[in-house]
Amino acid sequence: MTGVAPPLALYRGVLVHERRIAPRYRFRYRVFSVLVDLDRLDEADRTHRFFAHNRFNLIAFHDRDHGPKDGSALRPWIDARLAEAGIELDGGRVQLLAYPRVLGYVFNPLSAWFCYHADGQLRAVLCEVRNTFGEWHGYLLHDHGAALPDKLQDEASKVFHVSPFLPRAGHYNFRLQAPAERYGLTVNWHAAEQPEQPALVAVQTGTRAAASDRGLLRAALAVPFMTLKVIAAIHWQALKIWLRGGRFHRNPGPPEREITQ
Repeated sequence: MTGVAPPLALYRGVLVHERRIAPRYRFRYRVFSVLVDLDRLDEADRTHRFFAHNRFNLIAFHDRDHGPKDGSALRPWIDARLAEAGIELDGGRVQLLAYPRVLGYVFNPLSAWFCYHADGQLRAVLCEVRNTFGEWHGYLLHDHGAALPDKLQDEASKVFHVSPFLPRAGHYNFRLQAPAERYGLTVNWHAAEQPEQPALVAVQTGTRAAASDRGLLRAALAVPFMTLKVIAAIHWQALKIWLRGGRFHRNPGPPEREITQ
């Protein structure tokens, strides 16, 4: 990405889940996401009537929803995690793509941190995965500090329990398109016993919309109570899987490390 990006961007799109093993299901929902510059959150707060940083509003972003989850500033935290992987941004920007709080509530199954060097090149992406048990894990995608393409593909072993109807085994295939006029996040889960074909496909895409006050209001009205609908949809699909005989897998607990590199 080139040029000076705004502190806040809005994307409207769809979320698609498809389970390709028994019991099968597929659902598709409209969603919207915000892309925030971690160094300019207060600027976004000052310049938008319906957006707030760390306080209640129609649309809001709270530091405690991400990273260390303790409300501390996110930029020092991500810089420290990158440094542990030998990655330095030299002051480059970090943009976080996530569902915002809508009227105070949020649940983010997947958030993506896009980390750019001062030269404007993408150097790392942190995929922050959350389950409904209040746990989270990060998958840090990088090439040891080398520049990454805006369309990125990578793999990682699954080490974090997400769904009670899927085992904590196998591997993920990530395909990401960094946000510009559009973005794309695809996470395919491949079962350990059948690694060739994905057993679960999750795709989220979005198109950039005006992040003006009117744009934020229109997005919230177009998908009322979006974040509540996300968590409700997750539980509704889980109930249907259980009723159709899906095998239950107990949560083995979080992995030892918060972030897999």
